[in-house]
Amino acid sequence: MRRALNALYTAAGVLAAVFMVGVLVCIGLSIATRQMAVHIPGLDAYAGYCMAAAGFLALAHTFKKGEHIRVTLLLASLPAKGRMRLDIFALAAGTVIAANLAWFSCKLVIDSHTYNDISTGEDATALWIPQLSMAVGTVIFFIAMLDETLRRLRGIPEDKKDTALHE
Repeated sequence: MRRALNALYTAAGVLAAVFMVGVLVCIGLSIATRQMAVHIPGLDAYAGYCMAAAGFLALAHTFKKGEHIRVTLLLASLPAKGRMRLDIFALAAGTVIAANLAWFSCKLVIDSHTYNDISTGEDATALWIPQLSMAVGTVIFFIAMLDETLRRLRGIPEDKKDTALHE
């Protein structure tokens, strides 16, 4: 199970990187086509979609790598038992927030698909398509948060050497 979860987090990170390249391609094309007096409708919108996809898909991978911003000053000043309790509380609260984010992201995709929402730009993209990456990213992030909370409840400490993704 650990290998499958780590593969999921890594795959989401790789997909986020692919979407970052998508941002680069869209912006590069936009610049190049303007110089040639050619207009490709929707390039700016697609750059935005790629950026959002990259951000949401990177959430779980970034979290499991320990790269999310955490206030460790308070944690470091507590005794080990208090540190563990506060850490578990913070992870549990984060898991609840991630669950809400995942739920409403999935609901947004379903609603956009049901009501045939399209973007107001020149591209007229069905909005559920770019929103899907947000829903997938937040669901994977929820899984990562729940995974880490359960690990901590079982007494497995946070891995500071970045081996959590390579066990």
